[in-house]
Amino acid sequence: MNLKIAVLSGDGIGPEVILQAKKALNAIAIVYDHEFVFEDAFIGAIAVEKTGNPLPEQTLNLCLNTDAVLFGTVGDAEHDNDINNKLNPIQGLLKLRQALGLYANIRPIKPYKDLLDLSPLKRKIIEDTDFIIFREISGGSYFCEKKINDQGTVASDLCEYTEEEIIRISHLAFKAAQKRKNKVTLVDKASILETSRLWRRTATEVAKNYPDVALEFLLVDNAAMQIIINPKQFDVILTENLFGDILSDEASVITGAIGLLPSASLGNSSVLFEPIHGSFAEAKRRNIANPIASVLSAAMLLEHFGLHLESEKVYEAVHKAIELNVVTADLNPYSKFGTNEVGDFISNYILSKDDLYFKSDNVYIGQSTIV
Repeated sequence: MNLKIAVLSGDGIGPEVILQAKKALNAIAIVYDHEFVFEDAFIGAIAVEKTGNPLPEQTLNLCLNTDAVLFGTVGDAEHDNDINNKLNPIQGLLKLRQALGLYANIRPIKPYKDLLDLSPLKRKIIEDTDFIIFREISGGSYFCEKKINDQGTVASDLCEYTEEEIIRISHLAFKAAQKRKNKVTLVDKASILETSRLWRRTATEVAKNYPDVALEFLLVDNAAMQIIINPKQFDVILTENLFGDILSDEASVITGAIGLLPSASLGNSSVLFEPIHGSFAEAKRRNIANPIASVLSAAMLLEHFGLHLESEKVYEAVHKAIELNVVTADLNPYSKFGTNEVGDFISNYILSKDDLYFKSDNVYIGQSTIV
């Protein structure tokens, strides 16, 4: 398969972790005889610095004319701490989502057995947890009308959804549930919000097309608690933009590290894959950032294009890195491995798991894994 991939590394640790994802994809291309063509472009703070625009026209045109987008992170302290900044780097990502018509963000939550003790939650609570969050990302209060009075003392953010916006992501969630445990949990605030009542009515109608899938409803405040006290109860969580943003980050504590979680954002004709963590500017160029979320985002890219064997190989390589403790310090404070070494291990394992490209004996004493 030939794929043209736009690479938007962005800010902070973005370039470092995305490099490791590209290493994994290049290894997959070699082993499975594919061709992946990468083309880089600016977004976020670096784009503001270079062009005065968090989403330059050249970047947008590239993304509109590629098969997929591999995204890093956006943001830095200078811009993020200025709430009145009209060129905030996050606007680059929000505008890109709108321009590409991305409406469904998919975030899998599944802890690794070797890392269960990293979570602040008890092992017996999180063990065997495996669910996916389907978050709507094109509507709601993030994108609707915003107002503030002349004195700057009264503000509002309109939250609006259309039936069609709810229908299209609901179908994705129910289809995903059919391949899993046949359960969808709609998270809302229907006790108060009219938009949430529309979500309930619409999801209920969509559910009639999937009689094998159970649909349940959960108020968002209760859902926030249930994710912590009993995460194993969930299969597919379906929710709107703001609730999904908050709950998906909360759910990251189940895995013990936000640097482990990938995501995919889908539209009718465009797809974007990114780690859910932020730019972590303090770690920039220090070779300490965890690249696993970016590598797993690449695995989700492969899976999206039907390259299931290839995707499983990436997951296998990540599992082996974790098993052998070839991880960054956020997963093991005594680790001698950095961002690049973890990425090298994963790509070399893909190239040959039989130690042609690394010596497993050296892993345990923290030496280089490269022969």
